[in-house]
Amino acid sequence: MLLFFTVLSEWVYLGAVLLSLLLLILSVTAKRSSSGLQRGPSLSFRASVSSYRVALMLITCLCILAVDFTIFPRRYAKTETYGTSLMDLGVGSFVLANAIVSRQARDVSSGNWITGLKGTAPLLLLAFIRLVTTSGVDYQVHVTEYGVHWNFFFTLAAISILTSFVNIPAKYCGILGFSVLAGYQTWLISGLNTYLLSDERGTDIISKNKEGVYSILGYWGMYLLGVHLGYRLFYAKHSNIRSTTSSIARVFLVSLLLWIVTILLDNYVERISRRTCNMPYVTWVLAQDLQALGIFMLSSYIPMNKLSSLEEAIDQNLLATFLLANLVTGMVNLTVDTIFASPFSSLLILTAYAFALSAIIGTIHFSGSRLKFW
Repeated sequence: MLLFFTVLSEWVYLGAVLLSLLLLILSVTAKRSSSGLQRGPSLSFRASVSSYRVALMLITCLCILAVDFTIFPRRYAKTETYGTSLMDLGVGSFVLANAIVSRQARDVSSGNWITGLKGTAPLLLLAFIRLVTTSGVDYQVHVTEYGVHWNFFFTLAAISILTSFVNIPAKYCGILGFSVLAGYQTWLISGLNTYLLSDERGTDIISKNKEGVYSILGYWGMYLLGVHLGYRLFYAKHSNIRSTTSSIARVFLVSLLLWIVTILLDNYVERISRRTCNMPYVTWVLAQDLQALGIFMLSSYIPMNKLSSLEEAIDQNLLATFLLANLVTGMVNLTVDTIFASPFSSLLILTAYAFALSAIIGTIHFSGSRLKFW
């Protein structure tokens, strides 16, 4: 991953083709050596979605530091207003990945709103810790991303709080999610988008954090749609929790329909904007991530396939992994002048960072600890 995001970025398509061919050859070889004892899908949906969530987290952790070095292509960096890039997928994909496997999507009782608020406390704590530490060390923050004080953890906390108060069955989450997004999109094209994408900021707390505050509506709508899709595709009575051919086909079909909707919205309603989390952005994230999840579900056809130890470790400590990555990224940026680092030094630092992150999370997991906040 690290090589394709940096020094091999110009050969990413060729690399994907060659790796796919290698995987196909190894799969055929493994099937022959297994003498036909294993037929059909072998991995459950749970294992497939774990691989998907871990890959998402690894990509995110690598990119948040790599983007500060010159060997990271600018086309992968976050867009300022409209458009799409690799890093634009990050926060939306994280919200969706949690929605698909949430207790709500699995139709499991999550208690009353008080229980939900208690579960939000760690997220709020992390949000304020990040705010205080970045302000204390005068760490560079892109104001146009979330605002002056807002950060990713505040967004997660806001979604958790809203979901706790409006706790409805998963089968109705799709209707509510669509209604929220439709109302928010109408507000955007009525003039709110001009305000959110401008440099105008007042003195009040909401105006200073306008991107983060208003985009909550978009991310909450995305979360609700993710809950509904997770329930309908994987957890409803008609669904098979194993990665069967029919369930994989449903995932790809829904992804295709969402791609069509995304193209229509992007061309005739408003261009995709991560900064405002508008409806085209939401459908783009849904389409992209369901497509990726479908590909991971296809891996269930590979004989003797199973989760690696590193996948298990990161899957059990997703938010802790992200938190540690942010901490190390900050330390590197405070000690290294990343802009002027040579390609070799940049790759060496990024490799050491990736190894240290994996080693620490692996050690936490194998010691029997589990750091879960959301």
